[in-house]
Amino acid sequence: MFTGIVEEVGNVKSLQSGKLTIEATEIPRGMKPGDSVNVNGACLTVTGVGGNTFSVEMMPETLRRTNIGALRPGQGVNLERALAADGRFGGHFVQGHVDGTGKITTVVPEAEALVMRVTAPAEIMNYIVEKGFIAVDGISLTVVKCDETSFTVSLVAYTQKNTTLLNRKPGDAVNLEIDIMAKYAEKMKSGDKPGINHEFLSEHGFLST
Repeated sequence: MFTGIVEEVGNVKSLQSGKLTIEATEIPRGMKPGDSVNVNGACLTVTGVGGNTFSVEMMPETLRRTNIGALRPGQGVNLERALAADGRFGGHFVQGHVDGTGKITTVVPEAEALVMRVTAPAEIMNYIVEKGFIAVDGISLTVVKCDETSFTVSLVAYTQKNTTLLNRKPGDAVNLEIDIMAKYAEKMKSGDKPGINHEFLSEHGFLST
C-alpha cells in the first residue's frame, strides 16, 4: 500500500528484457530484495540492490498496462516505498495497480500552479469525479474538473519541483490508478447481491439484536 506522496525522483539506469534498474539517493537505503516499491504508479518487487541503485522485474501485464516499457536511460521516475505501519498517512490509498494510461492534452499556467488536462478511456473516466482522488504516475492528486473523456488536475509548486510532472508535455502517456473506494462502490451497486446494509451488518454480528 502507498500514499501517492512521492519520496524521490530517481533516474532510469537501464531497461532491458523486463528488468528495470533505477539510480536514486534515498530510496535504496535499507532496501532489500522482496520489498515493494512504487515506480511511476506501478507497484513492483525489488529483485536486487547495489549501492545507490536497485532493480525490479516487470511482468508482461505491467508493460501492457503502464508507460514503463517506454522509459529510457536518464529519464526520471517517481518513487515511493511501501507505507510503514507506523508512518504518517498523507495523499490517499494507492495500491500501485495501474488501471491504464491516459494522455496529457494541455498544460496551462494558473498563478503558481499548472493545470494539466488528461484524456482517459471510458472505463477509467466512469470512476472519476470532481474533487475525487486520482493517482497520476503514482502521484496523489485531486480532480479539479472532469467530463466524459478527460479530467484536469492542478499541480502546485511543490508537486512541480518534487515529481516528474513538470517535465511532462502534451502527447505524453501517464499511468492512472482510480480511487479503490470508487471500484468497491461500483461493485456493490452492480452486483446481484445487496451491498452493505442493515441486514448485512446484523447478519455478520456488527449490530446487536
